[in-house]
Amino acid sequence: MSFPKDFLWGAAAAAYQIEGGAMEDGRGPSIWDVYSHDKRIDPKTGRMNIDNGDTGDVACDHYHRYKEDVALMKKIGLKAYRLSISWSRVLPEGKGAVNEKGLDFYSDLVDELLKAGIEPYITLFHWDLPQALMNLGGWSNPDSPDWFAEYVKVVTDRLSDRVTHWITFNEPQCHVIIGHLLGECAPKLKLPCQEVFQVMHRVFLAHGKAVQTIRKYSKVPCKVGYAPCATEVYPVTDREEDVKAARKAAFDTSAENLWNTSWWIDPIILGKYPEDGVKAFAEYFPESLLKEEDLKLISQPLDFLGINLYRGAGIKHAEGGYVQAENKTGFDRTAFKWPVTPRILHYMPKFLSERYQLPILITENGLSMADWVSLDGKVHDPQRIDFMHRYLLELSKAIEEGVDVIGYFAWSIMDNYEWSQGYGERFGLIHVDFETQKRTLKDSAYWYQEVITTNGKSLQGL
Repeated sequence: MSFPKDFLWGAAAAAYQIEGGAMEDGRGPSIWDVYSHDKRIDPKTGRMNIDNGDTGDVACDHYHRYKEDVALMKKIGLKAYRLSISWSRVLPEGKGAVNEKGLDFYSDLVDELLKAGIEPYITLFHWDLPQALMNLGGWSNPDSPDWFAEYVKVVTDRLSDRVTHWITFNEPQCHVIIGHLLGECAPKLKLPCQEVFQVMHRVFLAHGKAVQTIRKYSKVPCKVGYAPCATEVYPVTDREEDVKAARKAAFDTSAENLWNTSWWIDPIILGKYPEDGVKAFAEYFPESLLKEEDLKLISQPLDFLGINLYRGAGIKHAEGGYVQAENKTGFDRTAFKWPVTPRILHYMPKFLSERYQLPILITENGLSMADWVSLDGKVHDPQRIDFMHRYLLELSKAIEEGVDVIGYFAWSIMDNYEWSQGYGERFGLIHVDFETQKRTLKDSAYWYQEVITTNGKSLQGL
């Protein structure tokens, strides 16, 4: 078992989830500010938008404590940190006037990371559309791809003399499906399916324009990628018939399932929508989205494919295709009640690499745990260590089989604001007391430190 000598060991976070400073230094509100501040109780569910009415107003106060946080990243030994930019901190109205104080924050953060020997990987959109643009229709507005390109140019102009790795969108399917179709997160819309496809298409166009913009205006050579989540599956055995079945399930759009991987990556990399998917949604899918010029713009060449992987479904061969295996009684699960399925880090990079022929970057992987500061002042999270250990062992199998996996980002660097769950879930390598903002490295952070120092060799010592 071995990892490439230049393997990228990192951790990740997102702007709204950690920054705080929501109303400071000229930042405009995002859709998550508006959504989280709506404290009304839904009569159907009996819930507020966010558990406990939590907001990201302060979050981890990273906006003021970024130097402390970078010092902790350095202590862990991170080689890279994946952060996201708050669009409304840079452009409070989403377009037009630039907020220089907002840009200064990210410029200073980049400098601090580089000084610590940590490579910044910048994600340009991680769910937080400026509310000012939402008021203009958001991604339903045909001008939205141009808005995004304008924002990307502002960021590129300021940071690309030092930043060499860029990611356009994080998990667009969550933003589009949960936020625009199901109405279960910001911006809390339940659009007709046909309009949801238009929203999807405009996000793809925005991605294409962003790639063009970065490549045109970057001041130094750079690499650009994209980070969706995927249809997370794995074969229940290593028998070839089960592997084939899982591969088929990973990219199968023959049913009315908008979550499938192919919907969200085929247009970006292969330059076409999945034919089976278009047929399955024939009643709703607008033919206008198949224009050759649009698909050419969407499918700009990329340098790597990021992928967020947490939990998956076991797939086995069945007559005529595949079936999903049932979880065993009392299956292993996280505090979030997600199943623990390490094999996805072996097979999903393999399937994605085969189909899309790009280097694979694990942009998120981790788990929520019910951990706390113990009487000895430490945070003992043995299950997180075991989880990461199991998943990384499986990732090493993909690498040994020749899959070009270039790095792994743990989610997340610190406990933070977990969207609709507020502060009720802890995913971090660093424990955060949200009342005092005290940071405590968990046992998993020290364990990960050794993994990084040995470039994964410590994983062999079970």
